Amino acid sequence: MGKKAVAGVSADAQPLLEKSPTKKRLSSELTDHSAKRQRIEARTDHGRWRLRDDQGRQSWVYLEDDKAAKEWPQSFADKYFLGLPVDAPELPKPTNPLDAVRNGLEFFEKLQLPSGHWGCEYGGPMFLLPCIVIAWYVTKTPIPWYYATEIKNYLFARAHPEDGGWGLHIEGETSVFGTSMNYTVLRIVGVDADHPVMVKARATLHKMGGATHAPHWAKWWLAVMGVAQWDIVNPTPPELWLLPDWVPIAPWRWWIHIRQVFLPMSYLWSKRWQAEETDLIRSLRNELFVEDWANINWASHRNSINPRDNYHPKTWVLNTVNWCLVNIWNPVLRTRAIAQKGEEWAMKLIEMENENTDHADLATVSGPMNTVCLYVKEGPDSYAVRRHRERAHEFLWMKDEGMLANGTNGVQCWDTAFAIQAVMDAGLTEDPRWRPMLMKALEFLDDQQIRENVKDQDICYRQQRKGGWAFSNKDQGYAVSDCVSEALKSVIILQKTPGFPTLIDDRRIFDAIDTLMTYQNPSGGCSSYEPPRAGTWMEVLNAAEVFGNIMVEYEYPECTTAVVTALSLFRKHWPEYRREEIDRFIERAIKWIKTAQKPHGGWYGSWGICFTYATMFALESLASIGETYNSSDYAKRGCDFLISKQREDGGWSEHYRACETGEYIEHPSGSQVVMTAWAVIALMKADYPNLEHIKSGIKLIMDRQQSNGEWLQEAIEGVFNKSCMISYPNYKFTFTLKALGMFARKYPTETVV
Repeated sequence: MGKKAVAGVSADAQPLLEKSPTKKRLSSELTDHSAKRQRIEARTDHGRWRLRDDQGRQSWVYLEDDKAAKEWPQSFADKYFLGLPVDAPELPKPTNPLDAVRNGLEFFEKLQLPSGHWGCEYGGPMFLLPCIVIAWYVTKTPIPWYYATEIKNYLFARAHPEDGGWGLHIEGETSVFGTSMNYTVLRIVGVDADHPVMVKARATLHKMGGATHAPHWAKWWLAVMGVAQWDIVNPTPPELWLLPDWVPIAPWRWWIHIRQVFLPMSYLWSKRWQAEETDLIRSLRNELFVEDWANINWASHRNSINPRDNYHPKTWVLNTVNWCLVNIWNPVLRTRAIAQKGEEWAMKLIEMENENTDHADLATVSGPMNTVCLYVKEGPDSYAVRRHRERAHEFLWMKDEGMLANGTNGVQCWDTAFAIQAVMDAGLTEDPRWRPMLMKALEFLDDQQIRENVKDQDICYRQQRKGGWAFSNKDQGYAVSDCVSEALKSVIILQKTPGFPTLIDDRRIFDAIDTLMTYQNPSGGCSSYEPPRAGTWMEVLNAAEVFGNIMVEYEYPECTTAVVTALSLFRKHWPEYRREEIDRFIERAIKWIKTAQKPHGGWYGSWGICFTYATMFALESLASIGETYNSSDYAKRGCDFLISKQREDGGWSEHYRACETGEYIEHPSGSQVVMTAWAVIALMKADYPNLEHIKSGIKLIMDRQQSNGEWLQEAIEGVFNKSCMISYPNYKFTFTLKALGMFARKYPTETVV
């Protein structure tokens, strides 16, 4: 491409140009931060991208060298993820649901990666990519031109078509959070401020009040950059970590994600560290704010926030706490010795997180924040900083639109477990055609089982995890109740199928059960990462503003059902192990499921959209103890709720706003195959007697299947913390296949088409 300037590239965007994928930089090469110009092009050659799968560690590689590209040809999966032609053959038109399952598996099998798992993008939130890119910028980390180019393309593709801004997630309305953060990213990767996309976005940002009206997380990142002053950030003192464990608001009681975010936030807030000032930073000070930067009263804007960002307004309790911290604690009572002790303990906890995850860290927000903290403490050449830089690549995903950031370092264990179960539900686990695919999946889950608890588990406030599985991979290493459950069910299913080996012995199975038994709460329900450590009253201290239900763990119908069904399957094969405890666990869990039913008959979903998703799980729980439509009022009301939402075409279609409002809302685009699959699975689990309703849903799923066996992507499927949506693109395979397979086995003589 040469060194010629590219139209739309700003001379004041400074990250260093990485000259090749294998180029190693010394610290001396990183010092002249403001003298380098970010290379950026119109697009990359998508034929040169490859997805590397290193035992479940995923990273996208761009092969600039022709020889390297020839020696490492693109796989079917590479092309599919990139939106390139895959030339999948046209398959015989299915005449029944089982034929449709086989066609779907013909396509889905080709997406299985070498280590045995299924990967995919896990994007949606629009604040993830800024965490990585801003962390790169302030730590003077080189940004390869091909990354910069495709990050630019993705953000251009995801700009709101009318106002040009960005929202909290890809389907959300424009917000100050999304717009200020992604505008900043585009400037970092080299897009000029005068580019039409930037002019439009900036005008929208200013109409909403500018970056002074951003939520807390955005203000924190802008303060780290030096684009804003620290006085605009509400206090996050690290000395909170020094509180005795018995104190009701001690951070160890918070939900794992918020405490891992608060940890690096508190460290840098206390240090008041800011990046080296550059021309770009000085320019952003003029671009992001409505007011003249030099005259902004930063402290007066700590609580300024645009209503569109203010999903969970700060309570009077939190405002009072912040006032006391700002006006009494910080200027009068907070000694340097206390602050330093808090900083040291916060850093120690960060270091333990690094050791327990090999610097992958929990997720895409806390990881980049920790990178900056370690850069501040140890400098650019430390092992920790270099390892963080390496692992950041595992959180990036390349697709047809460009490069985005995933919510974690993947969905490997989670989606692989559902893929196995879909084959089981169709009765195809003994079919020799699918044995190699299933064997690879079993070997992957065998490899990814977490074999030990974390070092210093109690000191770093971690939950038991031995025998469990993570959502992504064992490097990340955070066991989650439903991830453990779904993986365990898949392992048991295959290992009890004739012809499959016993890779995971009884002792390792028992380890998984022992960990699952720790997830039940006093109510009987199950949470995600760990049982709640404080009550929901802690939400009065929710400072995130853009999220709900973020301060503590909650019980979830989805997680509770996953654990119940895993324990039920386990006790069929190992009836003596902890039998009384397991029986009591299941009994209490089902009682909680019943209490969580809403007056309209559905259940609220916290990890998928929304009532359709959770009602599927809840009805499966009831069915596991024999409670179905004709024998249980709870099951009947759940089925009646779903039937009341079925559309004329036989499908179901729930909008993500149901998660925000707590009320069922139809999706304006019409029926969705994933939600239709969830609904018919639920009805079949509950033995709903009117088969025509189920058949019409199955027919819609079959009609939407393409001639090559795939289903096309429709609306977003997942959610977290009530307000942020996230993509689960493999659901359009795993749950559709499950629904079709269940129907084929349950009603083998019924005709659908």
